[in-house]
Amino acid sequence: MTTDLDFDTKVFNKETIKIGGRRESIVRGGRDLFPLLATALDGITQIGVIGWGSQGPAQAQNLRDSLSDSDVRVKIGLRKGSPSIALAEHAGFSEKAGTLGEMFAVIKESDLVILLISDAAQAEHHQAIFSAMRPGTTLGLSHGFLLGHLDNIGAQFPDTISVVAVCPKGMGPSVRRLYEQGKEVNGAGINASFAVHQDVDGHATDYALAWSIAIGSPYTFQTTLRSEFTSDIYGERGILLGAVHGIVESLFRRYEGEGQMGEQAFINACESLTGPISKIISRHGIRAVYEHLDEAAKAIFSRSYCATYPAAKEVLAEIYDEVASGNEIRSVILHGRRLAQYPMGKIDGTRTWKVGERVRSKRVEAEIPVDPFTAGVYCATMVAQIDILMDHGHPESEVANESVIEAVDSLNPFMHARGIAYMVDNCSTTARLGARKWAPRFDYQLSQQAYMAIDENRPLDDGPIEAFLSHRVHKVLETCAKMRPAVDIFVE
Repeated sequence: MTTDLDFDTKVFNKETIKIGGRRESIVRGGRDLFPLLATALDGITQIGVIGWGSQGPAQAQNLRDSLSDSDVRVKIGLRKGSPSIALAEHAGFSEKAGTLGEMFAVIKESDLVILLISDAAQAEHHQAIFSAMRPGTTLGLSHGFLLGHLDNIGAQFPDTISVVAVCPKGMGPSVRRLYEQGKEVNGAGINASFAVHQDVDGHATDYALAWSIAIGSPYTFQTTLRSEFTSDIYGERGILLGAVHGIVESLFRRYEGEGQMGEQAFINACESLTGPISKIISRHGIRAVYEHLDEAAKAIFSRSYCATYPAAKEVLAEIYDEVASGNEIRSVILHGRRLAQYPMGKIDGTRTWKVGERVRSKRVEAEIPVDPFTAGVYCATMVAQIDILMDHGHPESEVANESVIEAVDSLNPFMHARGIAYMVDNCSTTARLGARKWAPRFDYQLSQQAYMAIDENRPLDDGPIEAFLSHRVHKVLETCAKMRPAVDIFVE
Protein backbone atom coordinates (compact mmCIF):
# COMPACT_ATOMS: atom_id res chain seq x y z
CA MET A 1 0.00 0.00 0.00
CA THR A 2 1.77 3.14 -1.18
CA THR A 3 2.37 6.28 0.87
CA ASP A 4 3.91 8.19 -2.06
CA LEU A 5 0.98 10.55 -2.61
CA ASP A 6 0.72 14.09 -3.92
CA PHE A 7 -1.95 16.22 -5.55
CA ASP A 8 -2.43 19.51 -7.37
CA THR A 9 -5.11 22.06 -6.59
CA LYS A 10 -5.96 25.09 -8.70
CA VAL A 11 -7.88 26.86 -5.92
CA PHE A 12 -6.62 26.06 -2.44
CA ASN A 13 -3.26 26.48 -0.76
CA LYS A 14 -1.47 23.13 -0.49
CA GLU A 15 1.03 22.71 2.33
CA THR A 16 3.73 20.09 2.63
CA ILE A 17 4.35 18.86 6.15
CA LYS A 18 6.91 16.47 7.54
CA ILE A 19 5.05 13.87 9.55
CA GLY A 20 7.04 11.09 11.11
CA GLY A 21 9.71 10.23 8.58
CA ARG A 22 7.72 11.21 5.49
CA ARG A 23 6.36 14.28 3.77
CA GLU A 24 2.65 14.65 3.11
CA SER A 25 0.58 17.31 1.38
CA ILE A 26 -2.44 18.73 3.17
CA VAL A 27 -4.97 21.55 2.87
CA ARG A 28 -6.04 23.46 5.96
CA GLY A 29 -9.71 24.37 6.24
CA GLY A 30 -11.50 27.30 7.84
CA ARG A 31 -14.45 29.57 7.27
CA ASP A 32 -12.21 32.13 5.62
CA LEU A 33 -12.02 29.71 2.66
CA PHE A 34 -15.79 29.52 2.11
CA PRO A 35 -15.70 32.31 -0.55
CA LEU A 36 -13.45 30.01 -2.64
CA LEU A 37 -15.91 27.11 -2.65
CA ALA A 38 -17.92 28.28 -5.67
CA THR A 39 -14.72 28.59 -7.71
CA ALA A 40 -13.55 25.14 -6.67
CA LEU A 41 -16.98 23.70 -7.52
CA ASP A 42 -17.01 25.20 -11.02
CA GLY A 43 -19.45 23.21 -13.12
CA ILE A 44 -21.49 22.05 -10.11
CA THR A 45 -24.99 23.46 -9.87
CA GLN A 46 -26.44 20.80 -7.58
CA ILE A 47 -24.96 18.53 -4.93
CA GLY A 48 -27.20 15.57 -4.18
CA VAL A 49 -26.75 14.15 -0.68
CA ILE A 50 -28.22 10.66 -0.77
CA GLY A 51 -29.24 9.17 2.56
CA TRP A 52 -29.96 10.37 6.09
CA GLY A 53 -28.01 8.03 8.34
CA SER A 54 -25.01 8.83 10.52
CA GLN A 55 -23.22 11.20 8.12
CA GLY A 56 -26.13 12.44 5.98
CA PRO A 57 -27.67 15.03 8.32
CA ALA A 58 -24.32 16.51 9.31
CA GLN A 59 -22.79 16.74 5.87
CA ALA A 60 -25.96 17.99 4.19
CA GLN A 61 -26.50 20.79 6.70
CA ASN A 62 -22.83 21.78 6.77
CA LEU A 63 -22.68 21.89 2.98
CA ARG A 64 -25.88 23.93 2.79
CA ASP A 65 -24.66 26.43 5.37
CA SER A 66 -21.18 26.77 3.86
CA LEU A 67 -22.55 27.26 0.33
CA SER A 68 -25.36 29.62 1.32
CA ASP A 69 -23.76 32.55 -0.52
CA SER A 70 -23.22 30.57 -3.73
CA ASP A 71 -25.48 29.32 -6.50
CA VAL A 72 -24.82 25.67 -5.64
CA ARG A 73 -27.93 23.90 -4.37
CA VAL A 74 -27.73 21.07 -1.83
CA LYS A 75 -30.58 18.60 -2.26
CA ILE A 76 -31.41 15.53 -0.19
CA GLY A 77 -32.36 12.28 -1.94
CA LEU A 78 -34.36 9.67 0.00
CA ARG A 79 -36.43 6.60 -0.79
CA LYS A 80 -40.11 7.27 -1.36
CA GLY A 81 -41.92 6.89 1.95
CA SER A 82 -38.70 6.93 3.98
CA PRO A 83 -39.21 7.84 7.66
CA SER A 84 -36.17 10.07 7.29
CA ILE A 85 -38.16 12.51 5.13
CA ALA A 86 -39.67 14.08 8.24
CA LEU A 87 -36.22 14.41 9.80
CA ALA A 88 -34.84 16.11 6.69
CA GLU A 89 -37.81 18.49 6.64
CA HIS A 90 -37.20 19.32 10.30
CA ALA A 91 -33.62 20.24 9.34
CA GLY A 92 -34.92 22.70 6.74
CA PHE A 93 -34.99 20.68 3.49
CA SER A 94 -38.25 20.42 1.56
CA GLU A 95 -39.75 19.38 -1.76
CA LYS A 96 -41.39 22.80 -2.07
CA ALA A 97 -38.01 24.54 -1.87
CA GLY A 98 -36.47 22.05 -4.30
CA THR A 99 -34.05 20.71 -1.69
CA LEU A 100 -35.63 17.31 -1.05
CA GLY A 101 -36.63 14.60 -3.49
CA GLU A 102 -36.75 10.94 -4.39
CA MET A 103 -33.37 9.24 -4.29
CA PHE A 104 -32.89 8.25 -7.92
CA ALA A 105 -34.43 11.45 -9.26
CA VAL A 106 -31.91 13.45 -7.22
CA ILE A 107 -29.05 11.26 -8.45
CA LYS A 108 -30.05 11.85 -12.09
CA GLU A 109 -30.19 15.63 -11.77
CA SER A 110 -27.09 16.18 -9.56
CA ASP A 111 -23.60 17.06 -10.75
CA LEU A 112 -21.98 15.77 -7.54
CA VAL A 113 -23.70 12.80 -5.91
CA ILE A 114 -22.59 12.26 -2.30
CA LEU A 115 -23.70 8.72 -1.53
CA LEU A 116 -24.30 8.33 2.20
CA ILE A 117 -26.74 5.42 2.32
CA SER A 118 -25.64 2.36 4.31
CA ASP A 119 -22.79 0.29 2.95
CA ALA A 120 -25.04 -2.74 2.50
CA ALA A 121 -27.53 -0.60 0.53
CA GLN A 122 -24.70 0.71 -1.67
CA ALA A 123 -23.69 -2.86 -2.44
CA GLU A 124 -27.28 -3.84 -3.23
CA HIS A 125 -28.17 -0.83 -5.38
CA HIS A 126 -24.86 0.20 -6.95
CA GLN A 127 -25.82 -0.84 -10.49
CA ALA A 128 -29.00 1.26 -10.40
CA ILE A 129 -27.06 4.18 -8.90
CA PHE A 130 -24.39 3.99 -11.61
CA SER A 131 -27.07 3.83 -14.30
CA ALA A 132 -28.77 6.94 -12.92
CA MET A 133 -25.62 9.05 -13.01
CA ARG A 134 -25.00 11.16 -16.07
CA PRO A 135 -21.63 10.89 -17.87
CA GLY A 136 -19.20 13.53 -16.63
CA THR A 137 -20.73 13.80 -13.17
CA THR A 138 -18.96 12.92 -9.93
CA LEU A 139 -19.71 10.23 -7.38
CA GLY A 140 -18.69 11.15 -3.84
CA LEU A 141 -18.22 8.60 -1.08
CA SER A 142 -17.43 9.03 2.60
CA HIS A 143 -16.19 5.48 2.93
CA GLY A 144 -14.48 3.14 0.47
CA PHE A 145 -16.70 0.15 1.30
CA LEU A 146 -18.25 0.15 -2.17
CA LEU A 147 -14.82 -0.24 -3.77
CA GLY A 148 -14.15 -3.22 -1.52
CA HIS A 149 -17.44 -4.76 -2.59
CA LEU A 150 -16.69 -4.16 -6.27
CA ASP A 151 -13.28 -5.80 -5.75
CA ASN A 152 -15.03 -8.82 -4.24
CA ILE A 153 -17.38 -9.27 -7.20
CA GLY A 154 -14.86 -8.38 -9.91
CA ALA A 155 -16.59 -5.14 -10.95
CA GLN A 156 -15.53 -1.49 -11.37
CA PHE A 157 -16.94 2.01 -11.26
CA PRO A 158 -18.20 3.26 -14.65
CA ASP A 159 -15.36 4.95 -16.55
CA THR A 160 -17.67 7.82 -17.54
CA ILE A 161 -17.81 9.37 -14.06
CA SER A 162 -15.31 10.77 -11.58
CA VAL A 163 -15.10 9.03 -8.21
CA VAL A 164 -13.86 10.89 -5.13
CA ALA A 165 -14.03 10.39 -1.40
CA VAL A 166 -14.09 12.71 1.59
CA CYS A 167 -14.04 10.76 4.83
CA PRO A 168 -14.55 12.65 8.11
CA LYS A 169 -12.66 11.11 11.02
CA GLY A 170 -15.62 11.14 13.35
CA MET A 171 -19.25 10.13 13.53
CA GLY A 172 -21.91 12.36 12.00
CA PRO A 173 -23.04 14.10 15.20
CA SER A 174 -19.40 15.14 15.82
CA VAL A 175 -19.14 16.53 12.29
CA ARG A 176 -22.19 18.73 12.82
CA ARG A 177 -21.51 19.72 16.42
CA LEU A 178 -17.93 20.84 15.81
CA TYR A 179 -18.99 22.69 12.65
CA GLU A 180 -21.49 24.66 14.71
CA GLN A 181 -18.89 25.32 17.41
CA GLY A 182 -16.61 26.46 14.58
CA LYS A 183 -18.88 29.41 13.91
CA GLU A 184 -17.02 31.01 16.80
CA VAL A 185 -13.60 29.43 16.15
CA ASN A 186 -12.34 29.46 12.57
CA GLY A 187 -11.23 26.00 11.51
CA ALA A 188 -12.95 23.99 14.25
CA GLY A 189 -14.20 20.68 12.99
CA ILE A 190 -13.35 17.05 12.29
CA ASN A 191 -10.33 16.16 10.15
CA ALA A 192 -11.02 14.33 6.91
CA SER A 193 -9.09 12.28 4.39
CA PHE A 194 -9.74 12.60 0.69
CA ALA A 195 -9.08 10.37 -2.27
CA VAL A 196 -9.45 10.73 -6.02
CA HIS A 197 -10.14 7.31 -7.50
CA GLN A 198 -11.18 8.46 -10.99
CA ASP A 199 -10.97 11.90 -12.58
CA VAL A 200 -12.65 12.25 -15.97
CA ASP A 201 -12.40 16.03 -16.38
CA GLY A 202 -9.55 17.31 -14.19
CA HIS A 203 -11.86 18.80 -11.53
CA ALA A 204 -12.02 15.89 -9.09
CA THR A 205 -9.33 17.05 -6.66
CA ASP A 206 -10.77 20.54 -6.19
CA TYR A 207 -14.29 19.12 -5.90
CA ALA A 208 -13.14 16.82 -3.11
CA LEU A 209 -11.20 19.54 -1.28
CA ALA A 210 -14.13 21.95 -1.53
CA TRP A 211 -16.46 19.30 -0.13
CA SER A 212 -14.08 18.67 2.78
CA ILE A 213 -13.66 22.36 3.60
CA ALA A 214 -17.40 22.92 3.32
CA ILE A 215 -18.20 20.27 5.94
CA GLY A 216 -15.75 21.95 8.30
CA SER A 217 -12.57 19.87 8.15
CA PRO A 218 -9.72 21.78 9.83
CA TYR A 219 -7.26 19.85 7.73
CA THR A 220 -7.61 17.41 4.86
CA PHE A 221 -5.02 14.79 4.05
CA GLN A 222 -4.67 12.50 1.06
CA THR A 223 -5.12 8.76 0.89
CA THR A 224 -6.38 6.23 -1.62
CA LEU A 225 -9.89 4.83 -1.60
CA ARG A 226 -8.58 1.31 -0.98
CA SER A 227 -6.30 2.42 1.86
CA GLU A 228 -9.17 4.38 3.38
CA PHE A 229 -11.69 1.57 3.53
CA THR A 230 -9.12 -0.87 4.85
CA SER A 231 -7.94 1.42 7.65
CA ASP A 232 -11.44 2.67 8.44
CA ILE A 233 -13.20 -0.69 8.73
CA TYR A 234 -10.20 -2.04 10.61
CA GLY A 235 -10.05 0.95 12.96
CA GLU A 236 -13.70 0.91 13.97
CA ARG A 237 -13.45 -2.78 14.80
CA GLY A 238 -10.32 -1.93 16.77
CA ILE A 239 -9.60 0.92 19.15
CA LEU A 240 -12.34 3.25 17.87
CA LEU A 241 -15.31 1.06 18.83
CA GLY A 242 -14.88 -2.68 19.22
CA ALA A 243 -11.72 -2.65 21.31
CA VAL A 244 -12.73 0.17 23.64
CA HIS A 245 -16.03 -1.60 24.33
CA GLY A 246 -14.25 -4.88 25.08
CA ILE A 247 -11.60 -3.14 27.21
CA VAL A 248 -14.15 -1.45 29.46
CA GLU A 249 -16.30 -4.57 29.90
CA SER A 250 -13.27 -6.69 30.82
CA LEU A 251 -11.76 -4.12 33.18
CA PHE A 252 -15.03 -3.47 34.99
CA ARG A 253 -15.43 -7.16 35.81
CA ARG A 254 -11.78 -7.38 36.79
CA TYR A 255 -11.96 -4.45 39.18
CA GLU A 256 -15.17 -5.70 40.78
CA GLY A 257 -13.54 -9.11 41.15
CA GLU A 258 -10.66 -7.45 42.99
CA GLY A 259 -13.13 -6.04 45.51
CA GLN A 260 -13.89 -2.57 44.17
CA MET A 261 -17.46 -1.38 44.59
CA GLY A 262 -19.39 -1.14 41.31
CA GLU A 263 -19.28 2.62 40.90
CA GLN A 264 -15.57 2.82 41.67
CA ALA A 265 -14.91 -0.07 39.28
CA PHE A 266 -16.68 1.84 36.52
CA ILE A 267 -14.80 5.03 37.30
CA ASN A 268 -11.46 3.22 37.00
CA ALA A 269 -12.44 1.11 33.97
CA CYS A 270 -14.37 3.63 31.86
CA GLU A 271 -14.46 7.14 33.29
CA SER A 272 -10.69 7.20 33.52
CA LEU A 273 -10.35 6.08 29.89
CA THR A 274 -12.94 8.36 28.28
CA GLY A 275 -12.10 11.27 30.57
CA PRO A 276 -8.55 12.19 31.62
CA ILE A 277 -6.69 9.52 29.63
CA SER A 278 -8.38 10.58 26.38
CA LYS A 279 -7.88 14.27 27.17
CA ILE A 280 -4.16 13.80 27.82
CA ILE A 281 -3.74 11.92 24.55
CA SER A 282 -5.76 14.55 22.67
CA ARG A 283 -3.66 17.44 23.91
CA HIS A 284 -0.25 15.92 24.52
CA GLY A 285 0.01 12.50 22.85
CA ILE A 286 0.03 8.87 24.00
CA ARG A 287 3.40 8.93 25.77
CA ALA A 288 2.19 11.83 27.92
CA VAL A 289 -0.16 9.43 29.70
CA TYR A 290 2.85 7.47 30.95
CA GLU A 291 4.79 10.63 31.78
CA HIS A 292 1.83 11.89 33.82
CA LEU A 293 2.25 9.02 36.31
CA ASP A 294 4.49 8.74 39.38
CA GLU A 295 7.09 5.96 39.56
CA ALA A 296 4.83 3.40 41.26
CA ALA A 297 2.05 4.03 38.76
CA LYS A 298 4.51 3.82 35.85
CA ALA A 299 5.44 0.32 37.00
CA ILE A 300 1.76 -0.70 36.95
CA PHE A 301 1.29 0.90 33.54
CA SER A 302 4.36 -0.87 32.14
CA ARG A 303 3.32 -4.32 33.31
CA SER A 304 -0.24 -3.80 32.07
CA TYR A 305 1.10 -2.51 28.73
CA CYS A 306 3.51 -5.40 28.21
CA ALA A 307 0.84 -8.01 28.97
CA THR A 308 -1.78 -6.34 26.78
CA TYR A 309 0.23 -5.45 23.67
CA PRO A 310 0.77 -8.98 22.27
CA ALA A 311 -2.73 -10.12 23.22
CA ALA A 312 -4.40 -7.13 21.56
CA LYS A 313 -2.13 -7.23 18.53
CA GLU A 314 -3.12 -10.84 17.82
CA VAL A 315 -6.78 -9.83 17.47
CA LEU A 316 -5.92 -6.69 15.51
CA ALA A 317 -3.80 -8.67 13.04
CA GLU A 318 -6.76 -10.96 12.44
CA ILE A 319 -9.11 -8.03 11.93
CA TYR A 320 -6.77 -6.45 9.40
CA ASP A 321 -6.51 -9.70 7.45
CA GLU A 322 -10.29 -10.11 7.46
CA VAL A 323 -10.77 -6.57 6.14
CA ALA A 324 -7.99 -6.67 3.55
CA SER A 325 -9.14 -10.03 2.20
CA GLY A 326 -12.70 -8.79 1.68
CA ASN A 327 -14.13 -11.18 4.27
CA GLU A 328 -15.31 -8.44 6.62
CA ILE A 329 -17.09 -6.66 3.77
CA ARG A 330 -18.83 -9.90 2.80
CA SER A 331 -19.79 -10.38 6.44
CA VAL A 332 -21.41 -6.94 6.61
CA ILE A 333 -23.43 -7.56 3.46
CA LEU A 334 -24.60 -10.96 4.68
CA HIS A 335 -25.48 -9.53 8.07
CA GLY A 336 -27.39 -6.72 6.37
CA ARG A 337 -29.60 -9.32 4.68
CA ARG A 338 -30.43 -10.79 8.10
CA LEU A 339 -31.20 -7.50 9.83
CA ALA A 340 -34.92 -7.53 9.05
CA GLN A 341 -35.26 -10.89 10.78
CA TYR A 342 -32.54 -10.35 13.38
CA PRO A 343 -32.27 -6.63 14.19
CA MET A 344 -29.27 -5.36 16.14
CA GLY A 345 -29.81 -5.63 19.86
CA LYS A 346 -28.84 -3.20 22.58
CA ILE A 347 -25.25 -3.13 23.77
CA ASP A 348 -25.64 -1.19 27.01
CA GLY A 349 -27.68 -3.66 29.04
CA THR A 350 -24.94 -5.32 31.08
CA ARG A 351 -24.19 -4.39 34.67
CA THR A 352 -21.19 -2.39 33.47
CA TRP A 353 -23.30 0.17 31.63
CA LYS A 354 -26.16 0.22 34.14
CA VAL A 355 -23.66 1.20 36.83
CA GLY A 356 -22.26 3.71 34.37
CA GLU A 357 -25.59 5.52 34.15
CA ARG A 358 -25.49 6.12 37.90
CA VAL A 359 -21.87 7.27 37.77
CA ARG A 360 -22.50 9.79 34.97
CA SER A 361 -25.50 11.24 36.82
CA LYS A 362 -23.31 12.42 39.71
CA ARG A 363 -19.92 12.78 38.02
CA VAL A 364 -17.33 15.25 39.27
CA GLU A 365 -14.79 15.56 36.47
CA ALA A 366 -11.96 16.79 38.66
CA GLU A 367 -12.19 13.65 40.81
CA ILE A 368 -11.74 11.12 37.97
CA PRO A 369 -8.30 9.50 38.31
CA VAL A 370 -5.86 8.35 35.65
CA ASP A 371 -5.92 4.65 36.49
CA PRO A 372 -2.47 3.29 35.51
CA PHE A 373 -3.65 -0.25 34.78
CA THR A 374 -6.48 0.99 32.54
CA ALA A 375 -4.07 3.40 30.88
CA GLY A 376 -1.63 0.59 30.11
CA VAL A 377 -4.33 -1.59 28.54
CA TYR A 378 -5.76 1.23 26.45
CA CYS A 379 -2.45 2.65 25.24
CA ALA A 380 -1.09 -0.83 24.41
CA THR A 381 -4.15 -1.63 22.29
CA MET A 382 -3.95 1.75 20.55
CA VAL A 383 -0.26 1.32 19.72
CA ALA A 384 -0.79 -2.27 18.57
CA GLN A 385 -3.37 -0.95 16.09
CA ILE A 386 -0.93 1.75 14.97
CA ASP A 387 1.81 -0.82 14.40
CA ILE A 388 -0.42 -3.00 12.22
CA LEU A 389 -1.31 -0.01 10.02
CA MET A 390 2.27 1.20 9.80
CA ASP A 391 3.51 -2.29 8.96
CA HIS A 392 1.07 -2.28 6.02
CA GLY A 393 2.31 1.08 4.73
CA HIS A 394 -0.67 3.33 5.43
CA PRO A 395 0.00 7.09 5.28
CA GLU A 396 0.95 8.38 8.71
CA SER A 397 -1.79 11.04 8.79
CA GLU A 398 -4.27 8.24 8.19
CA VAL A 399 -2.70 6.09 10.91
CA ALA A 400 -2.84 8.92 13.45
CA ASN A 401 -6.42 9.88 12.63
CA GLU A 402 -7.84 6.34 12.43
CA SER A 403 -6.13 5.15 15.61
CA VAL A 404 -5.84 8.18 17.88
CA ILE A 405 -7.46 11.46 16.85
CA GLU A 406 -10.87 10.05 15.93
CA ALA A 407 -10.95 8.11 19.20
CA VAL A 408 -10.02 10.86 21.64
CA ASP A 409 -11.47 13.89 19.83
CA SER A 410 -14.72 12.48 18.43
CA LEU A 411 -15.88 9.12 19.74
CA ASN A 412 -14.73 8.87 23.35
CA PRO A 413 -16.24 12.26 24.33
CA PHE A 414 -19.66 10.95 23.28
CA MET A 415 -19.12 7.75 25.24
CA HIS A 416 -18.05 9.85 28.23
CA ALA A 417 -21.20 11.96 28.01
CA ARG A 418 -23.84 9.41 27.08
CA GLY A 419 -22.48 5.87 27.26
CA ILE A 420 -21.31 3.11 24.94
CA ALA A 421 -24.58 2.61 23.04
CA TYR A 422 -24.81 6.26 22.06
CA MET A 423 -21.23 6.30 20.84
CA VAL A 424 -21.51 3.12 18.79
CA ASP A 425 -25.03 3.54 17.48
CA ASN A 426 -24.44 7.01 16.08
CA CYS A 427 -21.89 5.50 13.72
CA SER A 428 -22.58 3.70 10.44
CA THR A 429 -24.31 0.33 10.27
CA THR A 430 -20.99 -1.20 9.20
CA ALA A 431 -19.31 0.22 12.31
CA ARG A 432 -22.14 -0.88 14.59
CA LEU A 433 -21.99 -4.41 13.26
CA GLY A 434 -18.23 -4.51 13.61
CA ALA A 435 -18.29 -3.30 17.21
CA ARG A 436 -20.79 -5.97 18.16
CA LYS A 437 -18.78 -8.67 16.42
CA TRP A 438 -15.28 -7.86 17.67
CA ALA A 439 -15.78 -6.34 21.15
CA PRO A 440 -16.33 -9.80 22.68
CA ARG A 441 -13.09 -10.99 21.07
CA PHE A 442 -11.11 -8.23 22.77
CA ASP A 443 -12.91 -8.92 26.05
CA TYR A 444 -12.00 -12.60 25.86
CA GLN A 445 -8.42 -12.05 24.71
CA LEU A 446 -7.68 -9.55 27.47
CA SER A 447 -9.37 -11.57 30.20
CA GLN A 448 -7.93 -14.93 29.16
CA GLN A 449 -4.46 -13.87 28.03
CA ALA A 450 -3.28 -10.45 29.24
CA TYR A 451 -4.83 -10.36 32.71
CA MET A 452 -4.00 -13.96 33.49
CA ALA A 453 -0.37 -13.34 32.63
CA ILE A 454 -0.36 -10.59 35.24
CA ASP A 455 -2.35 -12.49 37.86
CA GLU A 456 -0.11 -15.53 37.56
CA ASN A 457 2.95 -13.30 37.81
CA ARG A 458 4.43 -14.63 34.59
CA PRO A 459 7.65 -13.04 33.35
CA LEU A 460 6.79 -10.47 30.68
CA ASP A 461 8.83 -9.26 27.73
CA ASP A 462 9.87 -5.63 28.33
CA GLY A 463 10.23 -5.06 24.59
CA PRO A 464 6.76 -3.53 24.09
CA ILE A 465 7.21 -0.78 26.70
CA GLU A 466 10.70 0.04 25.45
CA ALA A 467 9.38 0.29 21.89
CA PHE A 468 6.48 2.43 23.12
CA LEU A 469 8.68 5.04 24.77
CA SER A 470 10.66 5.64 21.57
CA HIS A 471 7.86 4.99 19.06
CA ARG A 472 7.78 7.18 15.96
CA VAL A 473 4.06 7.78 16.39
CA HIS A 474 4.88 10.35 19.09
CA LYS A 475 6.52 12.61 16.48
CA VAL A 476 3.57 12.04 14.15
CA LEU A 477 1.13 13.15 16.85
CA GLU A 478 3.27 16.20 17.67
CA THR A 479 2.89 17.33 14.06
CA CYS A 480 -0.84 16.63 14.05
CA ALA A 481 -1.27 18.54 17.31
CA LYS A 482 0.06 21.70 15.66
CA MET A 483 -2.92 21.59 13.29
CA ARG A 484 -5.48 20.82 15.98
CA PRO A 485 -8.26 23.43 16.44
CA ALA A 486 -8.31 25.19 19.80
CA VAL A 487 -11.86 24.05 20.51
CA ASP A 488 -12.80 20.69 22.07
CA ILE A 489 -16.07 19.02 21.17
CA PHE A 490 -18.86 19.85 23.59
CA VAL A 491 -21.43 17.14 24.25
CA GLU A 492 -24.39 18.05 26.40
